[in-house]
Amino acid sequence: METVTHGSVLARFGHALSDPTRARVMLALSESPFYPSDLADLLGVSRQSLSNHLSCLRGCGLVVTVPEGRRTRYELADARLGHALGDLMSVVLAVDPEHCDASNENGCC
Repeated sequence: METVTHGSVLARFGHALSDPTRARVMLALSESPFYPSDLADLLGVSRQSLSNHLSCLRGCGLVVTVPEGRRTRYELADARLGHALGDLMSVVLAVDPEHCDASNENGCC
């Protein structure tokens, strides 16, 4: 297990949020812990797809598993991540389409 700080944490957080499904997973987990099957149903994704995303988020250190008998519950690794997501959701951005297109072709946003 490796402990990372500052730039690495931001990069991992950014990577997690760069995928719409992972961002939705993080937002859902900021509200409440979930079992994978319930989370897949909530997000409308296959269990296999969700499993891949949860594996990525675990590898980045953003979510943890909590064994409960035969089931495993997922939650954010640190409650401050939920606060950070809430803060990010309250930010209003003025996007310049000439420099930041929705297709991400220019490698920016």
